[in-house]
Amino acid sequence: MCKGRRLTFSAFAKTRMAALSRSQETLDLLLTRRSVKPFTMAAPGPDDAELDIILRAGARVPDHGKLAPWRFITFRGDTRRAFGEVLRRVYAKIEPRADADRLALEARRLLQAPVVVAVISRIVPSKKAPEWEQVLSAGASCQNMLIAATALGYASCWLTEWYAFDADIARALGLGENERVAGFIYIGSATGPKDERERPVLADIVTEWKAE
Repeated sequence: MCKGRRLTFSAFAKTRMAALSRSQETLDLLLTRRSVKPFTMAAPGPDDAELDIILRAGARVPDHGKLAPWRFITFRGDTRRAFGEVLRRVYAKIEPRADADRLALEARRLLQAPVVVAVISRIVPSKKAPEWEQVLSAGASCQNMLIAATALGYASCWLTEWYAFDADIARALGLGENERVAGFIYIGSATGPKDERERPVLADIVTEWKAE
């Protein structure tokens, strides 16, 4: 009888703990988060303390084997302009017919947002964690940063585009043979409302597995 009471109390305690840990604010953020195009962003961006929070969120993702198969490169202030010159020079090399306006656009890319973070996926030799899992972990890192930036009140966007896949840009970033860009996370302040876009209908993308 006493044992039964303890079990009942234990079940009650677990239910109570689950209820207390529920965060409607977190659910609302996840269900309403929206990417914002970098060219619509403006200052201010996250300060040092806020960027630290965003980066720590990026490092707190599922990571089979504790390999940390990702690292981060930040761009702020004049470093955005300096890297923009690298983008302009490399783009002129791969697109010799690019006009002055297009080259100027490449030079301004990182200036669109006050802060840009390059998330670098790095494959670590492991018998436990296959390469695919490590790549997925880097993707989760990008998403965590978007969520953290949104929670702090900032607009954010995860982009790749041509410069995430170019060998010259990889060398400029100092990437190793086991590394590649998972994405550039642009972070700033929104200058207008975030328009909602159509989302998939769950019935179209969800099935329940049934035994034969």
